[in-house]
Amino acid sequence: MTSSIRLCCASVAALLLMSAIPARAADGAKAQGDLWEVSSLMSMEGVEMMMPAQTLKVCAPRTWSAPPAPANEQQKCRNSDFKVDGPKATWKVSCDNPPMTGSGEIMRDGATAYAGSIKFTSGEGNLTIKLNGHRVGDCDVP
Repeated sequence: MTSSIRLCCASVAALLLMSAIPARAADGAKAQGDLWEVSSLMSMEGVEMMMPAQTLKVCAPRTWSAPPAPANEQQKCRNSDFKVDGPKATWKVSCDNPPMTGSGEIMRDGATAYAGSIKFTSGEGNLTIKLNGHRVGDCDVP
């Protein structure tokens, strides 16, 4: 795996988990959200070395209208086609720096846990970021 892809992938994983999509009430007041402790584990197909797992706390709106993390600005990533069907949330993601596309899927386990992954494809190979989250409290969504 090239160092640029390794650095990019680590940045993608960290930035995907750093904060949630902002959600504001019509009057500008902060909305009540869920505070999640999220662990991510990244692996690249065909590469024995795995990146160390990362754990971050993320504040997300109670009702998801987008993935529970922002689109990646540094890699110029954009999320699209977000859909929720029962406990399952799915979306697509595309990045410009480096060029890669992918899709995400999260299955919620009630209101207190979720698990899923984001799978990317690029000219350098396939990358998977596994996500596990559990609710640890309340938070004010910015």
